[in-house]
Amino acid sequence: MKIDGQCLCGYISYEANVDRDRVMICHCTDCQASSASAFRTGVMVRKDNFRLLTGQPKIFVKTAQSGAKRALAFCPECGTSLYGSDVVEPKSYSLRIGTARQRHQLVPKKQIWHYSALSWVAEIEQIEKFELQPSVRA
Repeated sequence: MKIDGQCLCGYISYEANVDRDRVMICHCTDCQASSASAFRTGVMVRKDNFRLLTGQPKIFVKTAQSGAKRALAFCPECGTSLYGSDVVEPKSYSLRIGTARQRHQLVPKKQIWHYSALSWVAEIEQIEKFELQPSVRA
């Protein structure tokens, strides 16, 4: 499937060909911290199926619990997380699907590092919902 996307401010844009069966949720604590959320959702993309159209991401090298180093790419202007990859000569990228224009079509097929999942994630459907931002009273 051909997708395209960009960071929040639009400084970085890309296009990619992805396999929708490779979309996954990661519950590891590194992904929780780097996404500032309960989990990260990504799709693995081979290097030859990914192309930056505009901008150049900033890279942060993170050492995982296993000792492996990962390059985490983000927009230097707005901070949007874009992908993770091997530090030296990456063969693929874990593209963050929240940046893809077609994100509604990229349904996760598996969850990894589930032992780190926040307990409330399983009950998210039971949490009160609002279609838009509710009014806030001071």
